[in-house]
Amino acid sequence: MDLTTAHFNTPTLLVVAGATSVGKTNFSIQLAQHYNTSILSSDSRQFYKEMRIGTAFPSPEELAAVPHFFVGNLSIQDYYNISNFETDALNLLTELFKKNNVVIMTGGSGLYIDAVCKGIDSMPDANLEIREYVNNLYLKEGIDILRTQLKLLDPEFYATNDLTNHKRMIRALEVCLQTGQPYTSFHSKSSKKRNFNIQKYCLTRPREELFERINNRTDKMIADGWVEEAKNLYPYKHLNALNTVGYKELFDYLDGLYSLPEAIEKIKTHTRRYAKRQLTWFKRDGEYTDISL
Repeated sequence: MDLTTAHFNTPTLLVVAGATSVGKTNFSIQLAQHYNTSILSSDSRQFYKEMRIGTAFPSPEELAAVPHFFVGNLSIQDYYNISNFETDALNLLTELFKKNNVVIMTGGSGLYIDAVCKGIDSMPDANLEIREYVNNLYLKEGIDILRTQLKLLDPEFYATNDLTNHKRMIRALEVCLQTGQPYTSFHSKSSKKRNFNIQKYCLTRPREELFERINNRTDKMIADGWVEEAKNLYPYKHLNALNTVGYKELFDYLDGLYSLPEAIEKIKTHTRRYAKRQLTWFKRDGEYTDISL
């Protein structure tokens, strides 16, 4: 599919999604250059300026090629959630569409893409008793009990999210137990009307090729100094921003739980699993058109 032949007479958000390492950054930059427009990142890990290597930040040359937003705009110590992103992204789009009928949004964080395209329903405030119960459950029985419960109570969350992120799973289970509804239902009950058109595309590659790219990119990030970056962030490892694939394994290495080669292999394995879940998320949304690279 060649998006560069299209013409847009009304404000249109072009969503470029896909699994980690598939090639979203390069594709989106070329598309943005063609339309002389900006890129809005929906990668929830690239918000944080201290996590440049481990989140595969666009290079300085790539950032200079076209205007980027929501890349390195926060500190790991800032509080930020999906509702904040929905508000900030929509406000930004209002301004960007005054200059150009096309804006590119790219990233692999499905929930954050959905927040902009469909909106989110208000999450219930945490019930302290339920929060304490779920936290104690995790502390006593470990992460597997969270996975088991979510597989029963919210199969969609189980199938599409990072099942090594215990904090996100704890929050999801809290909502399930408190409301009697799946956590993911709060993201999909009804789409809010937007005052711009949306076209959604999912970049794909053959699975073996994608997995090889994941492995190669992991090796490159290690060579670029990811371990040193993790050492600098180690005092903040309790923060939610760092509770993500890659950093967790390197923190375990720094704690002496694994050798560095073991940690690197675990990063590759967990990233491949995460990529599968990303693809599951995008495939479940019939609004995406696949683009094979």
